[in-house]
Amino acid sequence: QVRLVESGGGLVQPGGSLSVSCAASVNIFSTNLMAWYRQAPGKQRELVAAITSGGTTNYADSVKGRFTISRDNANVYLQMNSLKPADTAVYYCYAKINLMHFWGQGTQVTVSS
Repeated sequence: QVRLVESGGGLVQPGGSLSVSCAASVNIFSTNLMAWYRQAPGKQRELVAAITSGGTTNYADSVKGRFTISRDNANVYLQMNSLKPADTAVYYCYAKINLMHFWGQGTQVTVSS
């Protein structure tokens, strides 16, 4: 069983920055894909950013130029800059290993003045 544990969420003012982290119980480089998703109240869960085993990254249009996904052998990070109230959501870490899918428990990010 793979465990993913997010941390680093919180309250930040519009225009501010925040970084969230995901600690994995497996070597990150053994995964096919690591990603961050988010879900705002009343909305579907959506992909925010992803990074493949080869290091290719992909971002939602709404966060391009503001968010950066990165990783080391045990963690995946999401650096969020120029935050907007629309970025308020629960952020979930996701891992794909072969045909299996794993999720973290989520961390709340609230952007408000």
